[in-house]
Amino acid sequence: MSRKELFVLSVILTVALGFHHDFEKLYRSSTNRMVDFSIYKSPENEKYNAFWKADGQNFLRKKIMESQIYNKAKNAIIFLGDGMGVGTTTATRVFKAQNKGQRFGEEESLSFDQFPFSGLSRTYCTNAQVPDSACTATAYLGGVKTNIALLGVNSNVPFKNCTAANDPANQVESIMAWAQRSGKATGIVTTTTVSHASPGAAYAHVANRMWQSDSDVLADGEDPVVCKDIASQLIHSFPGKNFDVIFGGGRTNFLPKRTFDETNAEGLRSDGRNLINQWKAYHPEGTYITNRDQLLSLPINNTKRVLGLFHAQDLDFHQYSDKAYQPTLEEMTEAAIKVLSRNQNGYVLFVEGGRIDHGNHFTRAHLALDECNEFDKAIENAAKRTNPYETLTVVTSDHSHPVSVAGYGPRGNDVLGLVEGMSDLNGHGFAVLNYPVGPDQYIGKDIKQEFTDRLEFPSPSYINSFIGNHGGDDVSVYAKGPYSHLFTGSMEQNEIPHKIAYALCIGNGLKVCK
Repeated sequence: MSRKELFVLSVILTVALGFHHDFEKLYRSSTNRMVDFSIYKSPENEKYNAFWKADGQNFLRKKIMESQIYNKAKNAIIFLGDGMGVGTTTATRVFKAQNKGQRFGEEESLSFDQFPFSGLSRTYCTNAQVPDSACTATAYLGGVKTNIALLGVNSNVPFKNCTAANDPANQVESIMAWAQRSGKATGIVTTTTVSHASPGAAYAHVANRMWQSDSDVLADGEDPVVCKDIASQLIHSFPGKNFDVIFGGGRTNFLPKRTFDETNAEGLRSDGRNLINQWKAYHPEGTYITNRDQLLSLPINNTKRVLGLFHAQDLDFHQYSDKAYQPTLEEMTEAAIKVLSRNQNGYVLFVEGGRIDHGNHFTRAHLALDECNEFDKAIENAAKRTNPYETLTVVTSDHSHPVSVAGYGPRGNDVLGLVEGMSDLNGHGFAVLNYPVGPDQYIGKDIKQEFTDRLEFPSPSYINSFIGNHGGDDVSVYAKGPYSHLFTGSMEQNEIPHKIAYALCIGNGLKVCK
């Protein structure tokens, strides 16, 4: 019997046998069948022991019914919530529910909370206790840990040493290169610039993650002929030049100075090269798009390759974006899956919710949680469009941000508000969400006087800095699909691409097909 049939049967039995209010009977019945327990969740029902016992049995039965999938994966999607630590995901659950008008929210689930397997990833760099997005991306996309700020190269490369970075022995190939050699389609989707550190590790090898354009290299006093910038590697080098889908921001990194994009933003390149035009010349069958309408009207059946640059730099925060012009992460992900699915050999897709990190850096919790909620929507949509028996989906983060959900507020306390009924030793109220490091200090102040605009309100911090810092704690890994059971327990971050490659039967390491 399928899970859907079990669900229908559970509803029929619930109504027919009168279990709606008798939780002792529901508890006994839940030991024998799956129950759609959401219909019973209410503050009144939570008062009874039998409610929680039946709820526990229901979760147990769901876990027992889950099976490990041992067939070779055809596709893989890597979802990366940049800066999405456990504090951020916890707060986003509540934010998601309260946004929908639910009374509480703590019991809400994100789409990836439903994945059958999960574990923890250790995020340190080879020279740093607390990592950045470059060394971590090299680990989870290339399988090699490296130094902070290095991208696609190992820790033999000194910072800004291009000679060492150009040595093939020091370069780290990504899972995208392994996939292309196996005939699979590949793509990247991000809400940051496509030459940012996280997507950059999929294709670039640089001694400084900040070198997005040649002007960045020049500003650092280096030679851009020797130190190839990240944007140029995406267009000219393997495997970037072979990507079937590239969606994100950062147009100005691809345009020369005194050239202006669709929004009248001036290009940043000093070498006079228009990399967008060069991409078009290399891929006459490709399609270049710049806005939401063009994305939504993309003729999928006739699209072999697509470059979509939807902003001069990072995409706007979802809260501030022009919804008529800028596509959502969900829309970009859906289009990417449709294009990549045309390859009969399968695909590997990298999707980044990159501005979760920026919201946390700015200590604007509302922006971070909204970006995380948008990230969750993209994952939920992808689940509807993929078959878990042929697609391995992994959701994780590169590093955390130390966001605390503090105080003893009542159930359903506004997660973006003040802790109800509590105050500090000075009698001042305090916020539910706090950052240890940030630009806004409220020690000794009455925060109620400051708390007027939830969108703009910076969450409090007690260590004064111009920006919030990353955290060094472990991040969660969630997985479903073929060999998703490999993603359990405590793992080093660089294990992730090796496990994905094993399931896909790509790369030079262990493979399920051998």
